[in-house]
Amino acid sequence: MSVPAEEATEEDRRHLIVTVARELAEAEGWTGLNGRRLAERANVDVGDLYRHFADQEALLAAVAVHGFAELAAELTAAHADNPFPERAWAVMASAYLDFAYANPAVYDAMLALTPDLALGAAGVPAAPRAVFAALRAALLPLAQGRDPDTLAEVGWSLLHGVVMLTRGGRLRPEAQEEREAMIMERLLWWPCPADGNSLGARGAMP
Repeated sequence: MSVPAEEATEEDRRHLIVTVARELAEAEGWTGLNGRRLAERANVDVGDLYRHFADQEALLAAVAVHGFAELAAELTAAHADNPFPERAWAVMASAYLDFAYANPAVYDAMLALTPDLALGAAGVPAAPRAVFAALRAALLPLAQGRDPDTLAEVGWSLLHGVVMLTRGGRLRPEAQEEREAMIMERLLWWPCPADGNSLGARGAMP
């Protein structure tokens, strides 16, 4: 339910601006977003907009942090709903890919347009670190003596790489399920399981 303008707090207005910016970017891309149009769509003064966000970089960072928080929540929910500990990585990876493909503009804000928001870096907001922690926790059972942080970075790199290359049309569409199955079920296991033990793409049970 929307908050009446006369009752809206500063935090309400800030959240509204971020939400509208996200909607516009998902519909038209970040390059077409300008302050005047955003202010009109959010029903705020241009001066109010720039009081909350000094420039587009600040707005992108806010959208990114909200995106990380949403992704962290979805990863946490996927983990909680999974009754099979050995499938934690497959379930988590599936949730990650679903989010990335469903929210391309937000994903770009998170991982292409805000380089200071590194997932595992100290000093960044809690939400990016929560995403990295979720990925790390899912891969911890597979570490088998390997460094969990490095393994999480490799897993994250695989997911991010397949998202960006798929979106860019650089990979064979007909092989998408097999690529994802490899990431989820084979590449990060040590030792790698035989192909016959794979549980299928996108976390699907046989």
